[in-house]
Amino acid sequence: MSSVLSTFLQQVINGLQLGSIYSLIALGYTMVYGIIRLINFAHGDIYMVGAYIGFFAAGFFGGSFFPTLLVAMAGASALGLTIERFAYRPLRYQPRIAALTTALGVSIFLENFVRQFVGPNYLPYPRIIKVTQIKVGDIQFSNIQLIVLAVAICLMLGLTFLVNKTKLGKAMRAVSFDKDAARLMGINVDHVISMTFLVGSSLAAAAGVLVGITYPRIDPYMGILPGLKAFVAAVLGGIGSIPGAAIGGMVMGMAETMVLGYMKSSYRDAIAFTILIIVLLVKPTGILGKPMSEKV
Repeated sequence: MSSVLSTFLQQVINGLQLGSIYSLIALGYTMVYGIIRLINFAHGDIYMVGAYIGFFAAGFFGGSFFPTLLVAMAGASALGLTIERFAYRPLRYQPRIAALTTALGVSIFLENFVRQFVGPNYLPYPRIIKVTQIKVGDIQFSNIQLIVLAVAICLMLGLTFLVNKTKLGKAMRAVSFDKDAARLMGINVDHVISMTFLVGSSLAAAAGVLVGITYPRIDPYMGILPGLKAFVAAVLGGIGSIPGAAIGGMVMGMAETMVLGYMKSSYRDAIAFTILIIVLLVKPTGILGKPMSEKV
């Protein structure tokens, strides 16, 4: 295998790993927007809190991966429910700018709340999985990369099953289509919205734990940039589209790793927003997004 091809395939593996994390975060953005048309800018900080919950859970469970992952997802789910109930629900019928401003406020609150209790410095994430290098020809990757990709794919498939095959998923799709009609059909709209926040927050927490085991350090501001990039991924895929968010996250991860591999590392963050500008100019609805009409 030529060195050029092996380098390219190495970057593809790295891109799939990073893209799977962006996809998990982007799914929370797109689910909430699809249901209540809110861009939850606090979502990146829920991802950060999930990583911290996993940090403390890993110490409690002695470094066991799956209990750590499940506790982090449960804790972030509770946080998502709390934020929806006390920060967003009272503003549901107010102008959208009110909810958007509140989302920014919640984001700043979470960052400073965590900073107050754990400090502003980086914390080394526990090595809950022993790193093993795997070599296939000239390509080398780790078991961590395989685990991240496998967990992300399982969670995305689980979400697809939930949305398409369960009673809750049908209710989510109904509320997304028309909340008033769904309410007339006997669907508890408030409960469906709460469950949407629960599911989206749990996926963000899973991404936080996966980032912790991949890049073993966390800090209170770790959710800002990944949150923005995941939002770009959701827009790229078509905000409101679950498959689109998954595809957008993968595209973002691949683009970033290709920039790292073939260009200057200082461009890695700029590429996300360059993609956003191009998408908005060429196809504002995203890859799988559908045009939406505003009622007047």
